[in-house]
Amino acid sequence: MGRGLRRAELIGGGLFLAAALALALLGGVESFSPATAAIYMVAIAIASNVRIDVGPAFTVPIQAVFVPMLFALPAPVVPLLVPPALALGMLPDVLRGRVAPSWLLTAASNSWFALGPALVLALAGEPSPDEQFGILAVALAAQFAVDFAAAAAREQLFDDRSSLAGLLGEVKPIYALDFALSLLGLVVALAATSGYGGWAVVLIAPLFVVLRFFSRERQERLGQLAELNDAYQGTALLLGDVVEADDSYTGEHSKGVVRLSIEVADALGLGADARRNVEFGALLHDVGKIAVPKEIINKTGALNEREWALMKRHTIEGQRMLERIGGFMAEIGTIVRASHESWDGSGYPDGLRGEEIPIEARVVSACDSFNAMTTTRSYREAMPVADATAEMERCAGTQFDPEVVAALLTVVREEDGEEREARLPAALAHHAFDRDLERL
Repeated sequence: MGRGLRRAELIGGGLFLAAALALALLGGVESFSPATAAIYMVAIAIASNVRIDVGPAFTVPIQAVFVPMLFALPAPVVPLLVPPALALGMLPDVLRGRVAPSWLLTAASNSWFALGPALVLALAGEPSPDEQFGILAVALAAQFAVDFAAAAAREQLFDDRSSLAGLLGEVKPIYALDFALSLLGLVVALAATSGYGGWAVVLIAPLFVVLRFFSRERQERLGQLAELNDAYQGTALLLGDVVEADDSYTGEHSKGVVRLSIEVADALGLGADARRNVEFGALLHDVGKIAVPKEIINKTGALNEREWALMKRHTIEGQRMLERIGGFMAEIGTIVRASHESWDGSGYPDGLRGEEIPIEARVVSACDSFNAMTTTRSYREAMPVADATAEMERCAGTQFDPEVVAALLTVVREEDGEEREARLPAALAHHAFDRDLERL
């Protein structure tokens, strides 16, 4: 654990322990069964080792044990028991050397979820689980609120790259799962108050076994998918190299389109999947030109009708090649096929118009044209950036998606400004050198 993270865990954990201790002291904790407390702490330790992947994050089914624990023990003391229970769950990995001992510090800072509901139930006189469901709903809401506030404070203080919106999107599915597990925990709490006592939590032990089995199976499948995805990406990069070896200009042009397309995709705020499609669509948008005779691709004059017909088939040939690979490359094939469609429907090969054209293809199309205009071709010199910018603005709404053009021009102007700033210190140094020569 790095020094910054260790400091964050110490601060967050210290504040939690202070708050939990204050709640226990002010709540006037009565005597409770140490055996019952031990049963629930062991149950939390076991549950903390059952990982459930939820989107880009993961959670553990502690909620199914934590809810009945709030009713089986005095609510004000429960938050103090959660950190040692979580540390107990980590201890086997620490002893095996899989986890550094410093990670035990996270047990306290990860226990903030226990504080909100314990406080609500303590203030409400610790109702039983079969009455005052409104109080139970408030307790659950308090759990989510305190947990989110603690996580947000930690992120804002120690990770300035994060955002509240991003954190909220990450925790939403986790809280949804916790809500479902809370209902199961409430059933266990009802069983405990019906005479089963602390051992009622043992009734859900088989659930943890099932969840752990499916969690491992899902992780194995995700690993296989990751390997398959790597294979598809490797194939795409290999095809890009083939395009470059077949025609050096086309290869360099494709790389330039990739760089610009990714920046435009980011400017448009496209999601991860769309951004990936833009990247590979840009890399392979000209892959079908392998099937076009070189004398046509490198012809210095205008293409005749037959040659132009052959040239326009390169998007169809590109799609066919990618569909043979399969997987997500088939999806990239649809982007390659649509990369020469126009916003007004005048493009090829299918005459798609407007939003019928995939957004990824619209990005690639605009970036392809801008890069083509600003690089030297076999039949003409490169166009000045200012002229290319004016041409993109003129064709926005006819050949290109206006929103994509606006994002592209924003990227281009920002890059142009950065280049000017980069050149400025060198120019100043040159003038200073001239003045030194004059002094000599």
